Amino acid sequence: MSIRIGSRIFAPRPFTTLLTLALIVLLVSLGRWQLRRADEKRALFDSFAAGTDATQLIELGTPAVKRYQHVEAGGHYDETRQVLIDNMMNAEHAGYFVITPFALTGGGWVLINRGWVPLGNSRAERPVIPVAGDARKVRGRADHMPSPGIQMGTKAELAPPYPVVAAFPSRAEIARLLHETSWTAATDLVLLDPAEPDGYVRKWSAPGFPPMRHIGYAVQWFALALTLAVIYVVTNLRRSGAADAGAP
Repeated sequence: MSIRIGSRIFAPRPFTTLLTLALIVLLVSLGRWQLRRADEKRALFDSFAAGTDATQLIELGTPAVKRYQHVEAGGHYDETRQVLIDNMMNAEHAGYFVITPFALTGGGWVLINRGWVPLGNSRAERPVIPVAGDARKVRGRADHMPSPGIQMGTKAELAPPYPVVAAFPSRAEIARLLHETSWTAATDLVLLDPAEPDGYVRKWSAPGFPPMRHIGYAVQWFALALTLAVIYVVTNLRRSGAADAGAP
């Protein structure tokens, strides 16, 4: 197929055309996916910003609340059965999230993320993470348990001694470790407010890249698609005389 355009002829080869179209479709699809991710992140960041508009009391019978909803719970910590979530970073330093079971007034449990502590001189040296078991109220944000981008292999069953070090445990795994079956449905985890006592480093924010980062990636994918289209047209546009000379 050839098309004369003034003194030039546009004569692409079928294989080149099909390959270019496939790549352009792929690049545009990646750009649209990044735009969808930007919308998802915008909603997530908006939810985090709106989380402190009101505080909700959570108890054993409280139904699930929105992620990042600001919550309050009464009860007491269980210092004797704490979990350290491994491979947590803070300003490029490795450490743990301290997860402490919290016995709710009236029955049931919820997990409290008391913040980040640094790794010791070795992984055999576990941090000292005391907390009193007196009755109190705690305030924070409802959240999911931390999760990896990709889960590799089969995880080992959690087992004492405490504090147990675990790589991205689920609440169900921690529940089996603690031999507790009565958990509030309000949230998997509470991110302890920075102003609350008995916590560690707490720089909570919505996870992942901000929406503008995804929009930037989308622009890059669309720009690559446009560049590829321009290269395709330029490389297949020949002078009429050169095309005629090459014809049998």
